[in-house]
Amino acid sequence: MKAALFQEVGKLEIADAPMPKCPEGGLLIDVGGCAVCGTDVKIYHHGHRLIVPPRVTGHEVAGTIIEVGASVKGFAEGERVAVAAALPCGSCYYCSRGWQTMCDNLTAMGYHYDGGFAEFMAVPEVAVRTGCVNKVPEGMSLEEAALAEPLACVINGHELCKVSMGQTVAVIGAGPIGCFQVQLAKAEGAKKVMLFDISAERLAMSAHMGADVSVDSSKEDAVERVMDETDGRGAEVVIVACSSGKAQELGLRMVAKRGVVNFFGGLPKDQPFIQFDSNLAHYREFYVIGNTGSTPRHNAMAVDLIASGRIDAKSLISHRLPIEKTLDGILTTEAGKALKVMIKKDAQ
Repeated sequence: MKAALFQEVGKLEIADAPMPKCPEGGLLIDVGGCAVCGTDVKIYHHGHRLIVPPRVTGHEVAGTIIEVGASVKGFAEGERVAVAAALPCGSCYYCSRGWQTMCDNLTAMGYHYDGGFAEFMAVPEVAVRTGCVNKVPEGMSLEEAALAEPLACVINGHELCKVSMGQTVAVIGAGPIGCFQVQLAKAEGAKKVMLFDISAERLAMSAHMGADVSVDSSKEDAVERVMDETDGRGAEVVIVACSSGKAQELGLRMVAKRGVVNFFGGLPKDQPFIQFDSNLAHYREFYVIGNTGSTPRHNAMAVDLIASGRIDAKSLISHRLPIEKTLDGILTTEAGKALKVMIKKDAQ
């Protein structure tokens, strides 16, 4: 089969790879779409400690079942499924408490197992056993289903932030994750959603996401704008949806008393520190949290939200490329010239 193989840092090879075998407790799917994530950009340039090359990367994936493992029940050939990226073990200390994102034995598609930048993908036993495979409802495309994975991570963050009706939510970063943050906050009943970015091009691409206020923070003081929009109170929830230390510092300054700042985007390993004025937290009594990944429950919720039309995932897909152009998709994503690039074998 045709696949994009990560061979080493800076080298992605389009190869004729062996057809994967269906695990006894898993599934074999015909990949219908695999979206490029910012993490795929990082892997291409820096590798990853959990990846032993050669590896088929790509973890935002959906497809059609073409073979069912001998011991699997509840799935059938021909059914369409979305596969969650993060695969909890289901039995460790954290999994037993329902905190699967913190699983001590977490594995992942595209890292420990070959991912979706290929014609076919084997879904391991642990994914089926722990509920990481969700059937795609009628009327929902596989492209949309592939985007359930990043949406699931956003749902996790909103649960941690307790986003609710009547709040003002400030989102820093107008990429795909920021777009999902805006849509989900609106669906949850936020009174006002503000979207910030230093790229006018990014803001233009995300204009249809429904933000009440969009601000080019390269030209306007973001903190002052938040205060103007909230009668000086600040935003109850601030979500930093980009990998920027400066953006995290802005978030600390624009959050309201007793509010929440979510550092959704991780920082580069060689620059993980920011200037944190702890007196801001001391006097305003706000909370700072992070979030990473999602649970099987969040992935099921994401599929339902997209299928219901409450979240418009399709409009985030700006590019569709064949497997042969996977690297082009990664570089286009890195350049900020796309929202979501979808890799699929039948793309023109």
